[in-house]
Amino acid sequence: MEYRKLPHGGEPISVLGLGTSSIGMAGEKEIEATMTMALENGINYFDMASADAPPFEAFGRALAGERKKVRFQIHFGADYQTGKYGWTTDLDTIKRSVDWQLSALKTDYIDFGFLHCIDEEADLEKVLKGGILDHILKLKQEGVVRHIGMSSHTPSVAERALDTGLLDMLMFSINPAYDYQQEGDYAIGSVDERQNLYRRCQAQGVGISVMKAFSGGQLLNARTSPFGRALTEYQCIQYALDKPGVLTVLPGIRDRKDLKRILGFVNAAPEEKDYSILGTFAPREAKGSCVYCNHCQPCPAGLDVGLINKYYDLALAGDELAKDHYAHLEKKAGDCIRCGYCDDRCPFHVSQSDRMEVIREYFGA
Repeated sequence: MEYRKLPHGGEPISVLGLGTSSIGMAGEKEIEATMTMALENGINYFDMASADAPPFEAFGRALAGERKKVRFQIHFGADYQTGKYGWTTDLDTIKRSVDWQLSALKTDYIDFGFLHCIDEEADLEKVLKGGILDHILKLKQEGVVRHIGMSSHTPSVAERALDTGLLDMLMFSINPAYDYQQEGDYAIGSVDERQNLYRRCQAQGVGISVMKAFSGGQLLNARTSPFGRALTEYQCIQYALDKPGVLTVLPGIRDRKDLKRILGFVNAAPEEKDYSILGTFAPREAKGSCVYCNHCQPCPAGLDVGLINKYYDLALAGDELAKDHYAHLEKKAGDCIRCGYCDDRCPFHVSQSDRMEVIREYFGA
């Protein structure tokens, strides 16, 4: 298992996490067995925004004696007191629900206290000014909440939340359909808006945990994919992991069979994860933009073209560390020999040789 460090705190987070939206219907024994299997295979990050039949009590039993190995996303606004999922911005209801979740999980602290599903400006105003954020901040002072996060599908709302400087983690929907198709229920924001959000998160040290990596399964079937072509789970996972700021992807799994298949990503060959096919059906507005897929590799001059592009984009977004990372590259944009190999291979039709000259001038090296 690969781990990425949370910028605000340094905790290692497994690149494969676990979503619990579908596992509740598996039954208590299967949930416990699946959780144990996840821990044994190095998964340490769990999102607890569940659908019906929430699995908190089964998780609590499975985690007995293992709590320090686990990072929980607990959502302030997801209400399970009736036994089914409900969404709320009522502070008293949220307090009762969070207390119930902690009791069911047999824990006295929350790794990531999340403002839950904030997609509208009005909802953000409620949590910022209605006492919910103040409550989370109070719990953080008391050591009950370790980090503050928010889940959202809306780039503009996420940007406003980032303006507060309080977030350590953003849960966001990332997949090719949402990034490149016309706006829908969750495919909110243009290509540039969404890419700029990812870059800003990395520049500000805010990690991203990814939900809906498969677009609710639509991308895995040619009949339902907006591209008319099916992608694989591994292609979607790698696509999300290559975005700036992303620490972990949280596929929703139903049982050990699903988990075993997802864990196959860890040892899958690079060609199984290669999503460059996107370049054959991405929309016109996505053409000419480097997505760091490295399909242009290997470079005859030894440049890591995708990484050079990523550091440049992050530097433009204000990330000072990106400039330092670029400075320590063995091969820089100025080492480009303009052979055109990358230009011919780029599925998104980026003129990388021209872009290397722009990047060389920007960094002055």
